[in-house]
Amino acid sequence: MKILSPILALLFLAEFALATEVNDGNELLNRPAERTYDIILDSGYLKVGVYEDFPPYSYELDGEPRGIDIELGRRIAEEMGVEFKVHWIIPDENLGDDLRNNVWKGHYLAKQRLADVMLRVPYDKTYAYMQDSTGEYINEQVVLFGPYQQETWQIAYNPEELDSVETVAVFQYNRIGAEIDTLPDFYLTSAFGGRMREQVRHYTNVADAFKAMRNGEVSAVMGMRSEIDHELARPENDGFKAAGNGFPGIGKQVWDVGMAIKHTHRQLGYALEAIVDRLVKSGQMNELMARNNIQYSVPGYYRDYLDDQAIAKAEGER
Repeated sequence: MKILSPILALLFLAEFALATEVNDGNELLNRPAERTYDIILDSGYLKVGVYEDFPPYSYELDGEPRGIDIELGRRIAEEMGVEFKVHWIIPDENLGDDLRNNVWKGHYLAKQRLADVMLRVPYDKTYAYMQDSTGEYINEQVVLFGPYQQETWQIAYNPEELDSVETVAVFQYNRIGAEIDTLPDFYLTSAFGGRMREQVRHYTNVADAFKAMRNGEVSAVMGMRSEIDHELARPENDGFKAAGNGFPGIGKQVWDVGMAIKHTHRQLGYALEAIVDRLVKSGQMNELMARNNIQYSVPGYYRDYLDDQAIAKAEGER
């Protein structure tokens, strides 16, 4: 009994620690080590992880969170009957780092600063089940689920500089802008044996690339379709057009975007997945995108089993 008492005391303390907040001086950033579905409901809020300064998905305007992922996070929290709290994510070297720092482990300087759910995560089965050299799953600590949008690459161009863009081959002779260190940047500088490399101009983000197009520095800009849609909807860019070309050799031209949670929080995942599923199938996700001047495409996940009529409804075609 003398041996068991200290052990039971330690177990009690460990259980107590898991259920209490860690005080790091910021009430919003503190969280229990395991914020399960029931704890989230009891706490009265859902902490949604979104990327910082990433229009049109998530950004601040006049000190307020804005963007399609912000609206989606608010809608999910509303459906759950809790308050929406934003958890800003500063992108690291790769997606694996972002998931580790914001979903399941926490940054080494802020272990408790985690999101309950992270949005804008590529929904990719190959990535989800990727294994290391020993056969261990690299992403076993997270669950990728709930695809809510299909993204693709897009080019916008200045019709005063180019009659049309039927193929990216025109950028062997015409300047094009891209956000630095992104896939469009790598693609444009390496495709076709690097024949477009000298015409590529690098910018901090897509908005800066559009500014350069307005100033005549480039004839076109490449980015994700939602980013291009967002910029084309701005009055100062109303003279530019979206191209209809493809991207030979780019590898993945379209992909689904979904959510991520810690692998031990499956109940939360089921609840969030049901909410997003209703929003997609009812056409409400399309309406959310349309309010933000974004073209909406149903994720490939749904295209595998929905009929044409259901897909048309989800994409706002009554």
